[in-house]
Amino acid sequence: MSIPLVDLSIQHAQIEVEVREGLERLVQSSAFVLGPAVMEFEEAYARFCQVSHCVGVANGTDALELALRALGVGLGDEVILPANTFIASAMAVVRAGAVPVLVDCEPDCHLIDVDAVEERIGPRTRVVMAVDLFGQVPRMEALEKLVSEAGIALLEDAAQSQGASRLGRAAGCFGQIAATSFYPGKNLGAWGDAGAVLTDREDLAAAVRRLGNHGSEVKYEHLEVGFNSRLDSLQAVVLSAKLRRLMAWNESRKEAAARYDTLLDGLDEVTPPRVLSGNEHVWHIYAVRVPRRDRVLADLQQAGIGAGIHYPCPIHLQAAFASLGQGEGSFPAAEQAAREMLSLPLFPGITSQQQSEVVDALECSLASGAE
Repeated sequence: MSIPLVDLSIQHAQIEVEVREGLERLVQSSAFVLGPAVMEFEEAYARFCQVSHCVGVANGTDALELALRALGVGLGDEVILPANTFIASAMAVVRAGAVPVLVDCEPDCHLIDVDAVEERIGPRTRVVMAVDLFGQVPRMEALEKLVSEAGIALLEDAAQSQGASRLGRAAGCFGQIAATSFYPGKNLGAWGDAGAVLTDREDLAAAVRRLGNHGSEVKYEHLEVGFNSRLDSLQAVVLSAKLRRLMAWNESRKEAAARYDTLLDGLDEVTPPRVLSGNEHVWHIYAVRVPRRDRVLADLQQAGIGAGIHYPCPIHLQAAFASLGQGEGSFPAAEQAAREMLSLPLFPGITSQQQSEVVDALECSLASGAE
């Protein structure tokens, strides 16, 4: 693609020297697992997210599962989450032994529908998992009030919102606990798989750290059955270097999103993304809605534009979750988004010329489809 959906080479060039020096120190110390580099990153990212504790883990899916297990979620419990999210959100629930209970999203901003959550809370509900989608945070203040009244927990899936905020509060600090992913394409991405759990509660942080370390706090003493999910020191070196630049990179994303807003103004067939009032959006993904989406995507790719889809199939229509028994029509807003959403290239360093070419190709495709 002449214009990729994501170009990580720009970031890599900016951190190359710093990462090389950090890796040399790491090799000299041989502290490859649970070493100082991991501790340094955990402390820095906790401060960044306005929480007391950050526990690095192997990936974002593990982060969600560990957070659920730390909250005591297990066999037969129910976890409410949106139908329009990456499948890892629901798979973490199943891996923890619980049952995913899906709800629809708000049709304009595509964030979890708070009213739908309230309707689905039942006697077996233990947790509401609110997903920060595409770079912005849902109505967390309403969800916090709701779960407090219901006596259940709130888990924030903050994999797409590193550096975002809602009403002045940082993404990752809402609810009892949050989980994030540092998959390479995230706003804060590692050079491989990585993730973290965030919380203000010392007991939850200790439980996550213990569960991710074979259920052990002291070597060869295992208090419970855990598994091996720890942040590699190598990835911590990369993440620390990137974290120091994250706010500047997010500003670049915001400028690019504003340019798209301007360039798309007047294209009546394009529905631009909506930012929820009170949110500071960090534009992990710039997703518009268009008619004839699949044909438009093919046209853009034919023109060398690396557009994409997030997400083409909601959770309830995935074969892996057919057992939920919720067919087409169960969640209309999520299903409409799956049919119409189109992600445009956006990354720190994208040029105004590249964005103009993207919109020109989009306009050409829409015009040809209308003929």
